[in-house]
Amino acid sequence: MALEEATMPLAGRDAQAPSENAGSVTAQPRSDATRATLLSGPILPTLLKLALPTMVVLVAQTAVNIAEAYYVGFLGTDALAGVALVFPVFMLMTMMSNGGLGSGVSSAVARAIGAGRKQDADALVFHALVLAVFVGALFTLGTILGGPALYRALGGKADALDAALKYSNYLFAGAIPVWIVNLQAAALRGSGNVRVPAAVTLIGALVMIPTSPILIFGFGPVPRLGIGGAGIAFGLYYCAAMLFLTRYMASGRAGLTFRFVPLDGQLFADILKVGVPTAVNTVLTNLTVILVTGAVGLFGTTALAAYGIASRLDYVMIPILFGLCTATLTMVGVNFGAGEFARARRIAWISAFVGLALTGTIGLIVALYPPLWTTLFSHDAEVLREGTIYLHIVAPAYAALGFGFVIAFAAQGAGHVLWPFIASAARILLAAGCGWIAVGRFGAGMTGLASMVTASLVAYAAICTVVMVSPSIWARGKR
Repeated sequence: MALEEATMPLAGRDAQAPSENAGSVTAQPRSDATRATLLSGPILPTLLKLALPTMVVLVAQTAVNIAEAYYVGFLGTDALAGVALVFPVFMLMTMMSNGGLGSGVSSAVARAIGAGRKQDADALVFHALVLAVFVGALFTLGTILGGPALYRALGGKADALDAALKYSNYLFAGAIPVWIVNLQAAALRGSGNVRVPAAVTLIGALVMIPTSPILIFGFGPVPRLGIGGAGIAFGLYYCAAMLFLTRYMASGRAGLTFRFVPLDGQLFADILKVGVPTAVNTVLTNLTVILVTGAVGLFGTTALAAYGIASRLDYVMIPILFGLCTATLTMVGVNFGAGEFARARRIAWISAFVGLALTGTIGLIVALYPPLWTTLFSHDAEVLREGTIYLHIVAPAYAALGFGFVIAFAAQGAGHVLWPFIASAARILLAAGCGWIAVGRFGAGMTGLASMVTASLVAYAAICTVVMVSPSIWARGKR
């Protein structure tokens, strides 16, 4: 109960539309038109209009990750294993900044706009930047100081551990720009502006796909940097994106205006009451993968490389879903801010079934023919065999992941994160806890471990569904 109460927006703050904001809202017809569409437009077309730009470019961004793994594959199995060790921590940062605290920013901005509090929506942008600098610095310091012990504990040895440390140090040197860009983009999406964040991501993908191999393998005057080159390319892109988005939002053309304002504890609370519990959810999600990675590490470097390849598809589902989820969060948040609770619930149901169909289709295709994915990264027979076992068992459960993941974002838009938190906790207990027991105590191989991962995804979706039938959220419009 305490957690649920802590994540509820202040009803009075959301419900009021102060007169001093009325002029600024009227002065921005584009913002008014967007708000009107979110509150009264047809649900599915509006959802797809918001989601598709982000989904398209996030698929492009995912292509960058796939291409990077493809390039690293030419450096050998040890390099692939090193990337597999770092990848869960990298995705933790990505998911916390986009779907953790980023969801808190999007939810706070959406509810402020829905309630007519345009000045608060603008001020939230600066508060988000302050949080980005603080948390980004924690990631940089944490990976430098704790990376060696973490990657060693996950099974990294000899050359694989050396590759992981080199990749990690370069990658997380740019953590602050990553956090700034992702929270700026979250604020824009919360206001209904999805095109500019999408365009920035798309341009970044087009630049990074050719840049990464140049830095990894060298070209002309550019020296061969090996696995560290992939991390450097990543940091260069986010620094450029940070400068562009800051200038764009300061210009006033974004719908939201970035400016320096006095820090307000209430605005931080509006972000953190959703952002912190949601960030904890992302920690649990990634901790699941980290612990499962550790369990796979008991099988040796080959199995670790196979799991890194196969589980990367698990993460590919996340950016594909993210466009849909951010659109869902924005629509639910704006409707909650305006008191349209029944419409918010309909949006959540429709979005969840779209997510199920999307990820379920991808999962079914890969489950039927795993080489479509695994041979992109390796042709080692043993690596392919282990990766195929994992995908045959886990990929069909991607439908459950899509359904539950979208519901979790709908709950964030409504300011409720209790049940998604419980769902994430159950997922880690099944996948990581039972997985470690199956491997360490009973000697289960990849089949047993993959079965635990599948069970965890089904349980996650089932528990998230409680959100949709809870009268305290939808029937009484409790916020």
